[in-house]
Amino acid sequence: MSKIELNRRTFILSTSTLVSASLLQGKIPNSSTNNPRKVALIGAGWYGKSDLFRLLQVADVEVVAVCDVDKKHLEEAAQLIAQKQKSKNTPKTYEDYRDLLKAHKLDLVVIGSPDHWHALQAIAAMKAGAHVYLQKPISRDVLEGEAIVATARKLNKKVQIGTQRRSTPHMIDAKENIIEKGLLGKISHVDMCCYYHMRDNAKREVQEVPTHLNYELWTGPAPMRPYDGSPHSRWRSYMEYCNGITGDMCVHMFDTVRWLLKLKWPKQITASGGIYLQKDSKSNIADTQTAIFEYEDLNCVWQHRTWGTFADPDYPWAFIIYGEKGTLKGSTMKYEFIPVGKGERIIKDVVYEREAYPEDEKEPRIEMNAAPATRRQMQNLLSAIDNNHLPVADVEEGHISSSSCILANISMELKRPVQYDPKTKTCLNDPEATKMLKRSYRGNWKHPAG
Repeated sequence: MSKIELNRRTFILSTSTLVSASLLQGKIPNSSTNNPRKVALIGAGWYGKSDLFRLLQVADVEVVAVCDVDKKHLEEAAQLIAQKQKSKNTPKTYEDYRDLLKAHKLDLVVIGSPDHWHALQAIAAMKAGAHVYLQKPISRDVLEGEAIVATARKLNKKVQIGTQRRSTPHMIDAKENIIEKGLLGKISHVDMCCYYHMRDNAKREVQEVPTHLNYELWTGPAPMRPYDGSPHSRWRSYMEYCNGITGDMCVHMFDTVRWLLKLKWPKQITASGGIYLQKDSKSNIADTQTAIFEYEDLNCVWQHRTWGTFADPDYPWAFIIYGEKGTLKGSTMKYEFIPVGKGERIIKDVVYEREAYPEDEKEPRIEMNAAPATRRQMQNLLSAIDNNHLPVADVEEGHISSSSCILANISMELKRPVQYDPKTKTCLNDPEATKMLKRSYRGNWKHPAG
């Protein structure tokens, strides 16, 4: 059995045409330097800035405003943006996204806030006239997602979701040269997993809210928890603000599998799990979960554990697609095709683009493996805006992937399968599950589904 490996530089050269044809779907006009697109960032923490910086690398834009409820995040972001954008202008800063949207006429808003804010901020940005780059998952509940999709379609706004595996060079190659060429044959099973130890298990004491943080506005429509220093920086460990590890990590792999195999809504979702081992912390997300997303003659099975060893050290966060002729393993770092019987084993590696973007090496906390994909996501979004086509990670696709993970959590809580009908926006024959499609908002905040 022979083994084909492609080094990174060769892979960049050989896939340049592929990426251009598959993602950009047409040439993106260069904006005049006298009239660049006006952009704002809402949520100026780690990943919000990272997404914005990828946009600045590939497009002529002017970041005119930035919003965050943490003054330290806000000041740092404004300074870094001024250093990186062509004009060297410092964007105006805002604590409340509503004030920002009132003050500026924007072409594009990048949203990197915690999950519980995504729906309200994305809808408000579209109503203010902007297109949106929105981090995943798109919503904290299913009906928020429906409301985002409805707003985008009504206002003809392009919304690109941060499920960037659809723009990852080695994933595009796998789609075109493994899946679409039929190397797997009939496909009837998919495994997906994440075994990272990413749950916050520290024992934290209640403390005073720091003066630089508006904790009331940070919490917004979510339930108010006593401040213990963790939600602001470790909020993904609390279901009040997120959809657990399934909503954070499965959404990426499930979205990738759906894209590769052209799948839409699952027929049925069944999940089980809970806090099996790490019971001593305040974190309330499941440390163990299995979910089955059922299609015709095909199950997509998700497994996560935040403890123990990885099932496969080479694929700690991954998908494995099983076909009658072979198997495709995929992660953010590579893909591997393993044929049944005799045949060529194909391995292709991640693209880093260090030579094209040497500044990546100096950026703190950058995900080098994801940066090329995010740049392509941004280029694809601008093409969608200019040429009126749907982005590669369109909001409806992000909604299906995000809400399927939310439905898995509902199934786990109810201890029974759920079947979601996107036409009626209900769970079939299950009033209790249907009620869980929409969470309650705190105080005067209004849910976009009414």
